[in-house]
Amino acid sequence: MIKTGILGSTGRVGSLLIDDLKNDDQIKLSACHVVKKLEKDVPEGTIVTNDIQVLLDSSDVIIDFSTPMATEELLTLIVEGKSNKPLVIATTGFSKHQQNLLIEASKKVPVLYASNMSLGVAVLNKLVTLASKALNDFDIEIVEQHHRYKVDSPSGTALTLAESAAKARNLDLDKVRVSGRDGDIGVRSKDEIAVMSLRGGDIVGRHTVGLYNDGEFIELHHTATTRNTFSKGAIKAAKWLVNQEAGLYSINDCLGL
Repeated sequence: MIKTGILGSTGRVGSLLIDDLKNDDQIKLSACHVVKKLEKDVPEGTIVTNDIQVLLDSSDVIIDFSTPMATEELLTLIVEGKSNKPLVIATTGFSKHQQNLLIEASKKVPVLYASNMSLGVAVLNKLVTLASKALNDFDIEIVEQHHRYKVDSPSGTALTLAESAAKARNLDLDKVRVSGRDGDIGVRSKDEIAVMSLRGGDIVGRHTVGLYNDGEFIELHHTATTRNTFSKGAIKAAKWLVNQEAGLYSINDCLGL
């Protein structure tokens, strides 16, 4: 039985992970990291701690749905050689320093990073790569929709999709990304990739990648209707990751895409 620690156990997805791990015969909850208080019942013997080192020591693999600062502390412990446990990371909104820590940690332990743990989004990302390359003259516009409480914008998933589209066309996303239009801005440039954000209500997550040309267009959609989509995807990733060598992996690697 694989022992799993959760970083971000009081969050929306972290709470669902606690429930979903109870129903799996290959993997179980071993420890939860909390900052204040865990309001949810956990199986007997589960360690509840505010010490990330204890979380690491109590687990075979960590699933992280937390905040950039908490993930930074987790990654720093790995980089400093204080643990060798595999990490499944789904936190978004990283700074450049935190992105670099992720890369450094992956040189020491297996790290699977995905801005979205949905298996459907992994397939969508693959389709975006294929379509962007094949339809090289089509304009690319990406729209993401989330609930009113989401703090980062654009979403990590939308940026991942945009990065896939840009790479398929040998473009630098930082140079071609547009995330807002207002006023007399002139005509759309050929290479720009727009990533727009909508916030409202309780939308779990919806991403649309449109490829538009004169006379025709294609839109690829993914809609998450429940957050269990993300928790179950993370559990599948954790079960796969514990058997891998050190390196940086994506959800696509887990699915063999």
